[in-house]
Amino acid sequence: MRTPLVTRQGYNALRDELDHLWRVERPETTKKVTWAASLGDRSENADYQYNKKKLREIDRRVRYLRKALERLKVVDYDPVQEEKVLFGAWCKIEREDGKELTVRVVGYDEIFDRKDYISVDSPMARALVGKMIDDEVVVKTEAATAYWTIVDIWYETPNSD
Repeated sequence: MRTPLVTRQGYNALRDELDHLWRVERPETTKKVTWAASLGDRSENADYQYNKKKLREIDRRVRYLRKALERLKVVDYDPVQEEKVLFGAWCKIEREDGKELTVRVVGYDEIFDRKDYISVDSPMARALVGKMIDDEVVVKTEAATAYWTIVDIWYETPNSD
């Protein structure tokens, strides 16, 4: 089960997506479906079929976003978090072979389309949470075990948006 947490930025992005889908995408697609339906035979009408499918996808995403926004708990930055990896933290970590990685611990709904965001429920995030700079972290996955050292930790403060 996913932890129902989200950063303020993530919450705002989900809310903006819902607003865009509901106020822009859905009305445009509905107009296209109505127009295509007025042309007659719907069974061989590609415009009608495509836009009906798109409308179903929009409605599915709108339902998901509405439910998600109700259940998600926004975790805002607090200066008490400094110096420790907690929810919303950016971490620069280094593996024993010298490979460096910069990641941010966020909620599940925020990780898509971002290669530098990791879910708070991931093995990497679970290993990082609660640690401090220079702590060694052991990340165990089905594939392997990796050893990382935390090089830096920082947070995006409300003023840095």
